[in-house]
Amino acid sequence: MSRMFFKIMPTDIPMPRSAAAAFLVSVCCLGFSPAAMAADAVVAPVKAVMDATAANWSGTDSDWQDIFDENTLNELYSKDFIAKYQAAAKFPAVDDDGISPFDFDVIVGGQDACPLEDVTITPQPATGPVTEVVARFKKSTCMGAGAEFQAYTSVRFEVVQADGKPVIDDILTVDEDGKTNSLKDTMESIVKEQPAQSQQPR
Repeated sequence: MSRMFFKIMPTDIPMPRSAAAAFLVSVCCLGFSPAAMAADAVVAPVKAVMDATAANWSGTDSDWQDIFDENTLNELYSKDFIAKYQAAAKFPAVDDDGISPFDFDVIVGGQDACPLEDVTITPQPATGPVTEVVARFKKSTCMGAGAEFQAYTSVRFEVVQADGKPVIDDILTVDEDGKTNSLKDTMESIVKEQPAQSQQPR
């Protein structure tokens, strides 16, 4: 049986064009193409949110992960989103001691859900500065065998570039009536619905 040896070429020796082309092809085939790397970067903040949401509804005893705590806000969201969240958070949904302007999970769209199943995260073609990333999953399979419990839920994340990294600028969901809801619009509404006196700086 013959043996095959591979010789590593010194870096100071120019690589023939044919070899350079073959090297680039091999890199692309291994999944290191610029397009693939860019797609991974765009998906990263959405994946972080979905990983936390999946963990929250996994049924384990792990601590609840707040997808809007201060560190997560600064890491995953745009400055405009952060400003709107912080304004809305001045009016907690539950009571004066609460910290969230929402009384439901904004990703699953309710106060109850099963462990998430068949989760996929897919970036769409960019539209100007915005890349939409769609998260799709089943959230109600443990509630019954009917078609309504096996249906998929889709959440659309609008991702933009800020300070050289992709961040979430808005989260879009569809309600039971088929209406698309913007989380940024919801946060603005929370502030606008408050009595004028409650909006005065303390």
